[in-house]
Amino acid sequence: MMFDLIIRGNLVLENEVMYGEIGVQAGKIAEIAQPGKLKSLNMQDFGDCFVFPGMIDAHVHCFSNPHEGFAATSESAAVGGLTTILDMPYDLAAPITNLARFQQKVERLEKEALIDIGLWATIAKSGGTQQIGLLADAGAVAFKMSTFETDPHRFPEIADSEIMKAMTLISQTGLRAAFHAENNEMIKQLTESYIQQGRLDPLAHMETRPPVTETSAVLKLLEFAYWTGVKLHIVHVSHPRTIDLAMIYKQMQVDVTTETCYPYLLMDAYDLERFGPKAKNNPPLRLPEDVVGLWDHQLQDHIDLITSDHAPWGSDKKEVGNTNIFEAASGMPGVEILVPLMFEWAVVKGGISPVVLGKWLSQHPAEVFQIQGKGKITVGNDADFTVIDQDQSWIIDEQAFKSHSKLSPFHGREVQGKVIQTIVRGTTVYDGFEVKVKPGFGRFVAGAAVKKGAYQ
Repeated sequence: MMFDLIIRGNLVLENEVMYGEIGVQAGKIAEIAQPGKLKSLNMQDFGDCFVFPGMIDAHVHCFSNPHEGFAATSESAAVGGLTTILDMPYDLAAPITNLARFQQKVERLEKEALIDIGLWATIAKSGGTQQIGLLADAGAVAFKMSTFETDPHRFPEIADSEIMKAMTLISQTGLRAAFHAENNEMIKQLTESYIQQGRLDPLAHMETRPPVTETSAVLKLLEFAYWTGVKLHIVHVSHPRTIDLAMIYKQMQVDVTTETCYPYLLMDAYDLERFGPKAKNNPPLRLPEDVVGLWDHQLQDHIDLITSDHAPWGSDKKEVGNTNIFEAASGMPGVEILVPLMFEWAVVKGGISPVVLGKWLSQHPAEVFQIQGKGKITVGNDADFTVIDQDQSWIIDEQAFKSHSKLSPFHGREVQGKVIQTIVRGTTVYDGFEVKVKPGFGRFVAGAAVKKGAYQ
């Protein structure tokens, strides 16, 4: 058989790294074999480089900044080795709380995306639960809600009674109910107190969001999930005790999954003090001993996946916090650096098998969010690959980011391990130097509850 394409290199399979070949046919993985077994007029030989299953970032905000959008984020993601991203629903100025907005977003995605993208949905602050079934049928990959209020319209705190209604309905769809879990009342009171005291320095952000503001919110949600039977997902875990609680509830048969983000593993509160608004995110960076505790959980596979929580703010939204940290927007860009930073941290410096990294950044996101045809190098799956040269080093340059957001506390850092190719459905999207496809190449990835026939 003559294949459309052969990929050769150190293949990161589900349970081993194998030097071999992948035969690609019609955008799918058709065969995996020893070197020299397959035939094609089109061979890409990556030598000793690692060929990972296409990396997936399950937590991305393309439209929290309307200057960003699908085109910029997906281009940045492609350069960073991501083949699929899941976009959050907190769009400015119209969060994805109803069917009409969801369908409009799908149409825009199909015109602008350079890689494959799935879409999260959310609910309005009150009275929005009736849209859950419609959004699930339309292909929402999961539902995101918050116990903390950033904005009553775009990013509201959802009341307990509404959360219980939402969880009950989401459980019927088989999708996950995910939460930004922070204690709104406690944080607001502490923040007000610090402002009155004139404590506006960067560390004040962490001190007004102590670990109990995360763990108390998480504990409530775990108990709600116990009584409703919903599949629960806790996003951007910043503290090891959150994982301790999740593990306890797993023993009580609660289906709970967790994620952390690259800043919580690679930075601590003293970086917040050093970089100020650039390093501000919610929840905040934690103390060094908390970071070590999070590492321990990650290395023991207690945390399901790692994400970027890509938040593409411009400098205008960050620099206002130079004299008052509470004025700065929270979050930082990450789709372009998540994969190489985690490769360096885990494989190069940590001696962790590439197989494990492939699970954190590809297989587990696909499994947690039930993304069919992605997450593993196996026959029948999409021919999505992230190729990393472990011998190349490079310097992070925030001004070179393809995202609208050109600021990062990792600016100027040398990284060992470079993405040299991003392949989506058998097509090279990024060749190590430039993006090779046009907007519209990316496809909408429908959620597992999508109504049959909704997308042909």
